[in-house]
Amino acid sequence: MEIKSAEFVISNTDVRKCPSGTMPEYAFIGRSNVGKSSLINMLTGRKGLAMTSSKPGKTLLINHFIINKSWYIVDLPGYGYAQRSTKEQGQIKHIIQSYVLERAQMTCLFVLIDSRHEPQAIDLNFIEWLGENGIPFAIIFTKADKLKSGKLNANVQQYLKKLSETWEELPPYFVTSSENRSGREELLAYIGQINKELKSNS
Repeated sequence: MEIKSAEFVISNTDVRKCPSGTMPEYAFIGRSNVGKSSLINMLTGRKGLAMTSSKPGKTLLINHFIINKSWYIVDLPGYGYAQRSTKEQGQIKHIIQSYVLERAQMTCLFVLIDSRHEPQAIDLNFIEWLGENGIPFAIIFTKADKLKSGKLNANVQQYLKKLSETWEELPPYFVTSSENRSGREELLAYIGQINKELKSNS
């Protein structure tokens, strides 16, 4: 799939103020500093579309970007940033949960995992919560360029093995790098296929 246009539409903290209509939305979420903004910029081919920050945990909003005037990428706040106050953490949790549980247009939630680290409880718990609520999701392993291929494969397999302890069927997953653009074609093809199926079913 080719991305011909990508434009920022709106930022807000209230799911009720998200764009109206029925266009499919693909939301991206992960722990702070997982490389979410860089991935969105790499996917869309627009360097400054999603704001990257040297300070982790800065995204506190639901950000909508319209792609090819036919579907949305949604940049959600990162979770698990320890330096936030308890009040802020509660607000972020509410924003995330209300979007994920209430947004009918959300077609797939991409959960970003830093491929350099072993499975983290915070990510596993979040994925478990998605399963309990029947949320359609896929996993994106980021920062693949930071590891040699043997170590990268070992880390990914370790993660999948951990998930298979509680999941009968593993979710789709992608291995990406915003630096060398690896995984971009596969990810866009996956979104394109879902969009195609939605169109043929409508």
